Amino acid sequence: MTEEFISLLVFSVPDLKRISFEEAIQQEFRPTRLGEWFGPSWATHWFHVQVRIPNEFAGEEVHFIWNADNEALVWSMDGTPIQGFTGGAGSDARHEYVLTTSARGGDPIQFYIEMACNGMFGAGNGLIGPPDPNRFFNLNELDLAVPNKLAWKLLYDFQIILGMSRDLPQESLRAAQALHTANRIVNVFRAGDDRTLEEGIRIASEFLGAKNGDSQHEITALGHCHIDTAWLWPFDETIRKAGRSWSTQIDLMDRYPEYTFVCSQAQQYEWVKDNYPKLWERIREKVTVGQFNPIGGTWVEMDCNIPSGESLVRQFLLGQRFFEEQFGKRCTVFWLPDTFGYSPQIPQLILQADMKYFFTQKLSWNNINKFPFTTFWWTALDGSRVITHMAPSETYNAQCTPEELIRTVRNHRDKEYTNSSLLVYGNGDGGGGPLAGMIERLKRMENVDGLAKVKMGSANEFYENIEKSGAELSSWKGELYFELHRGTYTTHAITKRYNRSCEFLLRELEILATLAMNADPYSFVYPKSEVERFWKMVCLVQFHDVLPGSAIEMVYDDVLRMHTEVDTLGTVMRDELLDTVLQLDPNISEGKKGLAVFNSLCWPRTEIIEIPLAEGLPTMKQYSAFGRTGYALGYLLQENPTFTPVTFETDRNNNIIVDNIYIKATFDKSGHLVGLRDKAGNGRELIKPGERGNVFTMYEDVPLFWDAWDTEIYHLEKGRQVEKGSVQILEQGPLRVSLLIEKTISETSRLRQIVVITAISKRIDFETELDWNENRQFLKVEFAWNILTDQVTYETQFGTIQRPTHYNTSWESAKFEVVGHKFADMSEYGYGVALLNDCKYGYAAHENVVRLSLIRSPKAPDPNCDIGHHVFKYAVYPHEGHFLQSDVVAEGFKFNVPLLSRVVSTAKATALSDPISHFRIEGAPNVVLDTIKRAEDSDDVILRLYEAYGGHATARLLT
Repeated sequence: MTEEFISLLVFSVPDLKRISFEEAIQQEFRPTRLGEWFGPSWATHWFHVQVRIPNEFAGEEVHFIWNADNEALVWSMDGTPIQGFTGGAGSDARHEYVLTTSARGGDPIQFYIEMACNGMFGAGNGLIGPPDPNRFFNLNELDLAVPNKLAWKLLYDFQIILGMSRDLPQESLRAAQALHTANRIVNVFRAGDDRTLEEGIRIASEFLGAKNGDSQHEITALGHCHIDTAWLWPFDETIRKAGRSWSTQIDLMDRYPEYTFVCSQAQQYEWVKDNYPKLWERIREKVTVGQFNPIGGTWVEMDCNIPSGESLVRQFLLGQRFFEEQFGKRCTVFWLPDTFGYSPQIPQLILQADMKYFFTQKLSWNNINKFPFTTFWWTALDGSRVITHMAPSETYNAQCTPEELIRTVRNHRDKEYTNSSLLVYGNGDGGGGPLAGMIERLKRMENVDGLAKVKMGSANEFYENIEKSGAELSSWKGELYFELHRGTYTTHAITKRYNRSCEFLLRELEILATLAMNADPYSFVYPKSEVERFWKMVCLVQFHDVLPGSAIEMVYDDVLRMHTEVDTLGTVMRDELLDTVLQLDPNISEGKKGLAVFNSLCWPRTEIIEIPLAEGLPTMKQYSAFGRTGYALGYLLQENPTFTPVTFETDRNNNIIVDNIYIKATFDKSGHLVGLRDKAGNGRELIKPGERGNVFTMYEDVPLFWDAWDTEIYHLEKGRQVEKGSVQILEQGPLRVSLLIEKTISETSRLRQIVVITAISKRIDFETELDWNENRQFLKVEFAWNILTDQVTYETQFGTIQRPTHYNTSWESAKFEVVGHKFADMSEYGYGVALLNDCKYGYAAHENVVRLSLIRSPKAPDPNCDIGHHVFKYAVYPHEGHFLQSDVVAEGFKFNVPLLSRVVSTAKATALSDPISHFRIEGAPNVVLDTIKRAEDSDDVILRLYEAYGGHATARLLT
């Protein structure tokens, strides 16, 4: 039948390109047939399909059957995406396309198929294995078929009955009845005899017709198609996954008017809008009638551990604005089913983004403790709270089976308060979404004695009903820590470094653009579109399988390109804006040059900076021995500056002792910090006697399964300290002393570090370069402090969080690796030490030891993950008083945000030399001015401030 009734032509797109429908149909196609192989991985092949309906199919519903073990999209002749194909023999397979519901014999039907040479989960040979670049795919099914609808109806009936017989308690009446009914159906069935199908359906209806009572648990079923914005496939393939998956769901909505579908991620909507305009119009139609429901309210389903607070704000801002502009309404449910942990500030951000509810299920993956609630109030650091629901089915890819309904009821942990839950169903991660069979099974389970009641509905309606009993719900305060995937705080270090630097670059860019706008509101044009484009790229990369480091290598090629574009173009724009704000004169005569320094932070700063010798500016005459050649230190704003020089000496044990007015630091001959005395704090010794700091430890890091994602608690049992190393004086002078430490980490990895102590600060900077070539190893740096405490304070988005230093309970020991942003602070009454960083996020603390995670080397799904050259900084900052009385928050910002300087005229330098920031806060040292930007729809100025220490404040903002 294939060759007689199906004609197949193909055009193979060269060079792994992805081309549009309009371009594809202009190409020259060649004949092909069933059994041909197509590839390689990531290639695209377009097929022109011409079908002639057999006369014997007249009046029947006719399906076109296609299976090439990969993904494909059916296009109509006018360029409308119709539905996707998913190849293979798994539960996610989708091989059939309904050509017509009432065929006419001999009728010709034409369409196109766009084949993508990758499967639902990329092109690897295992679930998380790296992609095979040379996979080929065989067109192994090509046919026309008329479905036996009686057989399908009985099949769906039988699946429900058989599932109930297996999964209900075996001693229950309904389990026994289900088994008996299934046996009767099998006994009556005769292949090829439709009368036996009718009899089987009659028998099934007797069982399935028994209804539930009023007290049964009620489940709202939401069709869903989780598409990772990039993971085992690149971003460009995600665009096509969205086209394939969403067109399929539109087709199901046409066939099942009661079917409802939820879909998140504004970025994917924008991709579909830009690449599939005809599909986009169908989506808008289905949104209007309530079948296709936008949800989530963010640009992507982002990671919630690594992004800054402002990045999370932009996720909500970009997402909610998109949904409101395109569909006339904002989302009310924040939707993150698959993200690897949730910051304690998320509830506050949800409310400020005009949402009320939160959904996830990820904590069901915890590998140590079971989360105690299903539906509860989640409370943020400031007391904000949102109703949160975690699907008790423990999946966002449910298949609509009796077992899942039974599991939903069994796992629901708040039965005394709520009698309802969500079931999120449909194939996902790689897209696809629900199949017709899932909807058919749901319809049969709607009201069947022995199972929970289930209905297709909306997330909003579900949460609104929950809210009516919200006063009785339990509460959870603080972070939703995910007891798995802890390695993602560290994996793919370069991506995390660029993320941090781009966040701060865009912060400075927006501040300067706002200052320029206010200085010249009539002629200055605020770069809104450029800034938004930069933020969209940064937010895209913050997707929960990209920024955490768990995607394939080709994804990070795209990420590096995007980050480099933001960094390069953003830096040029920032520097041009700085020149505009300072009103630079390019023709300053010799002898009339001065220096202007721009401080984007809200605190006054005294810092040592490098300045170019070629400009002829007065300096402290200490030349930089590292970094940029031809630079000197210490621009003289005063004729005779007063400070006490930093000095060094070597003792009889060859230890190097560096001394300034604040601290005395001692390094042994291998570069370990063996002494740190605070001279201003009653001579307090901060290194515990007999222990050390700046100790590099290599841990064997072989997780149980999720290589890039996980590090397990047992890795701490197999560590090797790197003892050998050398240290020498690199730079000496009145302003700073620098030590050069070199270490051989292993036979294949080397580390070079410059330790910097200046004359004007307690802070010790460790500027580090690492050449890394390891296999499943984990490098950390450790400091053993002479501090007595059972809590360490870590920075999180817009605040801090305390976590234990002991393993008293399983909940505490589960946090053997945690996330922190710019610092982790270990304090006791009267004193503390902060460990700062400029691009690292993994920390660990046990007893008096604080560890900063530096680099990992997993081999899947990216076999070359983190191999290569790395540059990063960390710092030690001792302080008098507990963290709550310290300026650690400000110091963390200063460490990450260097001053910007420009050569100006001496007159302008004098006018600008007052050492304060453009914006400053008085009366509230616990308040941080984080963001200054133009409003989205006016020339108003937005200032975003937050309270950083966990209290109240009354502040004055001065400018």
